[in-house]
Parts: sequence; structure tokens; C-alpha cells
Amino acid sequence: MLNLKTGKVKFDEPLYLESGRILPEFELAYETYGKLNENKSNVIVVCHALTGSHHAAGRYENEQKFGWWDALVGDGKGIDTNKFFVICVNILGSNFGSTNPLSIEKSTGKQYRLRFPVLTISDVVKAQMRLFEHLGIERAHAVVGGSLGGMQALCFAIEFPNFAKNVIILASTYQSKAWAIAFNKIAIEGILRDPGFKDGQYDENDIAAQGLTGMALGRMAGHISFLSPSSMDSKFGRNYVETDGLYELTGRFQVDRYMEYNGHGFPKRFDPLSYLYIVKMMNIFDCTRHYDDLAHALLPICAKVTLVAFSGDMLFPPSCMREMHETLQGIGKACDYHEIDSDYGHDAFLVEVDKFEKIIKKVLDE
Repeated sequence: MLNLKTGKVKFDEPLYLESGRILPEFELAYETYGKLNENKSNVIVVCHALTGSHHAAGRYENEQKFGWWDALVGDGKGIDTNKFFVICVNILGSNFGSTNPLSIEKSTGKQYRLRFPVLTISDVVKAQMRLFEHLGIERAHAVVGGSLGGMQALCFAIEFPNFAKNVIILASTYQSKAWAIAFNKIAIEGILRDPGFKDGQYDENDIAAQGLTGMALGRMAGHISFLSPSSMDSKFGRNYVETDGLYELTGRFQVDRYMEYNGHGFPKRFDPLSYLYIVKMMNIFDCTRHYDDLAHALLPICAKVTLVAFSGDMLFPPSCMREMHETLQGIGKACDYHEIDSDYGHDAFLVEVDKFEKIIKKVLDE
């Protein structure tokens, strides 16, 4: 049974960050599904992507929208909640319930805003480990994540090598490359240079009601990187909006309307400061940063690693995952690599679950 439950834990203790700064206290929101068995050996940690949240599956009573990975997590699904106890934690920096730039800074009594410290993937994983310790979870059967969630899964494998038996990484990379950083730059510039951002001192209620044009434009650029030319052609083609005139200057193709809808709606649900901090976290991610090379960085891994790449992914192309696979094999680590034939683009890990569900199910059932 899905048995969806939400929770939040406040930690009145410092979290020492990679930057040298300290969060004197922090909160983490999380969601669980299924039932924890007696010896707590059936835990699956699901890590969310950049704009995701802890709401990975199921549906809240007063909402129509299901969790972002509902196609994969649930009764009899790839991550079967009849067998496993699944937990998904909202990462630090996110505005969906965990400590973020709009949280109150203890020393000032005011919101952090731009005083919030820069976070790394290692920081958010370390915070999650604090939560698991609080919940009495010492081991996980698996850690699973896609995109930014895959970066977290890799950090779990390297920095807490005895925590998970299996680590499954989808549509991700061991370091953010220039192509992804360049797309993120558009959104960063759009937010920072929008007069409505007010150097981070905007009224969050105004943004939620009216949006933020610079952030909307950056999100539109992001959507191009999430999809692919083939998926856009099949989804929209050259279809024109029925109510718009072909020779009207502002007349739109269906793809135009799609970009407008996703771009302008995004700032109304995702805080601009949270976006800046999480994009920064993604941009600076590089698991080799404190090591001599990739092989040295991956050496601590004890878990069996399963890598799932998608052929049409332009944001984190399969070459990154193949390099990880070859390196892990070269140092004698257990690693399987699967390259899914997909024209969808980066978001295939969210949309085309039917293409990789059996892979995940097989790993978890072994």
C-alpha cells in the first residue's frame, strides 16, 4: 500500500558546510510511502531533481496533481511500496518546506535572503543523513535519483559508502559540464537583472501572484534543454494556435504557447532565490573536486551502481555516464550501464518510466 505520510524535523544543531560556513539550525521536510519492516532493511531513498520536492508519489487530498515520480513509486510499480519503505527528502535550499533563503536566520530574526550560504550537493546529502539517523535508519537497500537527484545518489555512494547496498543514477553526471552551466546562466541573469527581483528583497507574495519575467524567460530556455528536437517535433510540430492569426505579429505556434505556460507559471510556484541557490549547487557539482581524478573519486564506493542514460539527453549526455561506467569497471567496482533509446530529451527519466522501470525493479529485487 502507498501509505503516504509527510513529516518535518527541526535540528537545533549546527550543520557545517563545505564552504566553511555554518547553518546553526535547519529543517527538513520529507515524505514516506509504504511500511518500514522490523529490521529496517527495506528502505529506498528517492532523491528529487532541481525543481522537484519531497512529494514524489501519490496525491494529496485537496490536489489533482500526483507526485513527480508517481509512475514509478507505488503499489506494484518499479519501486514497489508493498515491499519497500520509500523516503524522499526536500533538499536544503528548496522552498517546499526545508530551510531555504526565505527561512528566518536565528541571529538576526530576519529572512536570510542573499545572506543564505551557498550549498553543495555534499551539504544536502549530509543533512539527509542527519534525518535518517534521527529516524533510526542506518542502511538503505537503495538510493535512487535522476538529474540533480542522481548527483545526490552519487554523493551518497562516495561519501557514505556503507549506507546503501544499491545506487541507481538516471540522466545525471559526475560533474556539470559547460553546456548545462550555460543554459543555467540564462536563468541566473534573467533573475538577477529583473527589476522585480529587487536585489533579493522582493515580496514573495507578489512574485507568487504576478511571476517574474526574467525567471520565466530563463525557464523557457531551460525547457529547451530538458526536451529534444525530435520530442518537440512530435509533440508540437508546426501546429498553430487555433485562435491566433498566422499573419498577426504576436500570433503563436503551439510550441510558443507551451513555452509561455511553463515559463510564466514557474515563478509563481518556485521561489527565485531558491532557484538561484539550487542552480548554483548544480553548477559547482564535481565529484572529482577533492580528488586526483574520477577513478580516485569513485574508489570509496561499495554499493552496486546502476547507471541509466538516455540517448536524447542533451543536458547530461550519455557520454558522462559511460565515462563513469568505464571508470568504475576499471577500478573493479560493481556497475551496470543501460543506455535507453529515447528521443524525448533530459526529462525522459520523468516521463518515459515504462522504458526503464523493469531495470530498477530487477535491481531492487535482487
